Amino acid sequence: MFAIFIKKHRFILFSFIALLSVFVSTPTLAMAQKPQTFDSNTKYGTLETLRTPGHRFDNLQGYSFRPNYITIDGLRMHYIDEGPENGQVILLLHGEPTWAYLYRHMITQLADKGYRVIVPDLIGFGRSDKLLHTSDHTYARHVDWVKEFVVSMELENITLFVQDWGAYIGLVVAAEAEERFDRILLSNGGLPNGENTPLGFHLFRLSVSLVGEHFPIKLAMQLGTFFPLSLKEKWAYVAPFPNTYYTAGPDIFDDLVPTSPDMPGAAKNKEVWKTFENWQKPFLTVFGDADFVLGTLDKEFQERVPGAQGQPHRRLKFGGHFIQEDLPHILSDELDKFIQNN
Repeated sequence: MFAIFIKKHRFILFSFIALLSVFVSTPTLAMAQKPQTFDSNTKYGTLETLRTPGHRFDNLQGYSFRPNYITIDGLRMHYIDEGPENGQVILLLHGEPTWAYLYRHMITQLADKGYRVIVPDLIGFGRSDKLLHTSDHTYARHVDWVKEFVVSMELENITLFVQDWGAYIGLVVAAEAEERFDRILLSNGGLPNGENTPLGFHLFRLSVSLVGEHFPIKLAMQLGTFFPLSLKEKWAYVAPFPNTYYTAGPDIFDDLVPTSPDMPGAAKNKEVWKTFENWQKPFLTVFGDADFVLGTLDKEFQERVPGAQGQPHRRLKFGGHFIQEDLPHILSDELDKFIQNN
């Protein structure tokens, strides 16, 4: 009962720990020498770019997948590609501050079932190139880069699994390239249009702001999961970021969420919602009942998306915001059943 109470009120705990960390943490940026950068020529101009040293990803707990790379708009994007080449394609999209490591259990489980599992790292995260300046990250650019990834990889008949920012980006991509997607499973995510931001997100962002300039990755990962992460698992989530010169993506993503109608992306997402209000393809929601950030957004999709009608939607006990860490086997089974039944 105590554990459940803590999970239900974790934003209060987060706020307390975040405030405490202001006084006990040492700013990494002040101690770090600026690493060597290089210019990436993109359709958005020349972007000052960083690349995380490869050794940072050596011997990560539970993660031994071969890295793959593709150039997207002048930037190097990393992705995992596991399972038979001719298997049904499952595209798993991560959010903030995670990367493909979040899906390590699901990748193996789904590939063993005969699926081809594709997991890209968003630009600014994981093994993908990092942008030095927060101003170089925009909602529209990330949508564009992921859509270009899908097209460049020639992915078709996709089953899309999205969570957190993976949903913010992936749902827009699916709406804009509908012919490439067969079905969608949404978990702990939404489609923000400036009018549907849950209270939990505002509380979360307020809590994060207490820490200071840089996103508290380890703290957010632990408070976003129901079950404790090991020290090695928490290390894997900071591995892509040797110091805070690399953290522009996690640092700015919360501020890119359209929480008011006048923010970039809000008007576009209202149009995207019109696509989903006519979406007849199978659409399933599987949320965590312990997600205090975005855990209430499933109802909106169940009510507004025609393809969601009659589907066996679920809220899973002991599933936190990063439900892929808490309940990977259940999610893999749900995804497999969703494909087989649709």
